[in-house]
Amino acid sequence: MRNKEMLLIPGPTPVVDSIYDAMGEETRSHTDPRFVAIYKEAIEKTKKMFNTDGEVFVVSGSGTIAMEMALVNTVASGEKLLVISQGYFGDRFIKIGEAFGIEVDVIQSEWGKQVSPQEVENKLKTGNFKAVTITHADTSTGVAANLEELLPVIKKYGALVILDGVCATTAMEEDMSKTFGEGGSIDVVLTGSQKAIGVPPGLAIVAFNQSALDARAKIERVPAYYCDIYNWLPIMHDPGKYFATPPVNLIYAYNEGMRLVLEEGMERRYRRHTTYGKSVRSALAVYGMNALAKEEAAAATLSCILYPEGLDDAAFRANLAKKGLIVAGALAHLAGKAFRIGHMGNTPADMLEKAITLIGETLIEMGYSVDVTKAVEVFHSVQEAEEVVSK
Repeated sequence: MRNKEMLLIPGPTPVVDSIYDAMGEETRSHTDPRFVAIYKEAIEKTKKMFNTDGEVFVVSGSGTIAMEMALVNTVASGEKLLVISQGYFGDRFIKIGEAFGIEVDVIQSEWGKQVSPQEVENKLKTGNFKAVTITHADTSTGVAANLEELLPVIKKYGALVILDGVCATTAMEEDMSKTFGEGGSIDVVLTGSQKAIGVPPGLAIVAFNQSALDARAKIERVPAYYCDIYNWLPIMHDPGKYFATPPVNLIYAYNEGMRLVLEEGMERRYRRHTTYGKSVRSALAVYGMNALAKEEAAAATLSCILYPEGLDDAAFRANLAKKGLIVAGALAHLAGKAFRIGHMGNTPADMLEKAITLIGETLIEMGYSVDVTKAVEVFHSVQEAEEVVSK
């Protein structure tokens, strides 16, 4: 990697050379047949990634645009939406829904914990909810949603499932052909380019299955223009057509990113991320730095790590930055009490190992007595154990 710093935040993530090289190719017209072919290829790869025969949308925008696109095309003004929130970004659906006149109800877990299926069932019993949003991995808490438990309950009540995969896609399973319970599946997945996919920021990616497309067909008028999927469908079918100018060079990069994802293989990529997450959390625990989320609820892509007593957050992260390691501060009431570290995308294992070493050395410099050698040994031992299990 030609990156000068170790960018281990909840996103963007480190970018590999082949993606940089693709992004640096000559900028061509968005109607140039050579670009059109690449865009079309990227769209087809996206369908393979989600394992869907529905429609996918790869457009210029952030993860928040993807959230908005997912919501306004499935839930009409006045209809009911249930938001399952396990942190800061789950809460964002509340404001998006309210902005479009959607009747929003919410179940919020204690930070660091998962919403239980029973809580969801109790809420769904109370009325006709059109859809339920789930944040697969919340970047504020490092908590993963348990889809195996939640999906059967939601489908029992006939609601659409809108999955926020911004910090999970390609690292945690989001197979749209998979059935949960009595034939139910994920109806919409939304994500961005800059996290586990490993491409620079700037692309919003949304996938709709047939049930979600049917929901759009029943909405007479969507209160949006850019986010109306009916304006994008002709372009996704024929990228040579025009609606809004695509980010040409970013599409080059995304197509290469998708090539790397599919070449690695989805199952292998899922296992790698699970192993990285466990390895990092176990190693940091040697320093007395424990994850907010218990292991059974922890995301594969990032971890929110609680500080030992008395550690100065700003000084700690500034000292790491001087060494070339960038981690993120915590949000809301955890600000100053924890930091967040990403372990996803195309980040190599040796970068994560180096991060464990630098964190230990920084703690020593700040007056804490920690065993760096042991932490690195734990990092390797967990990886070895997980590799044995996955074979």
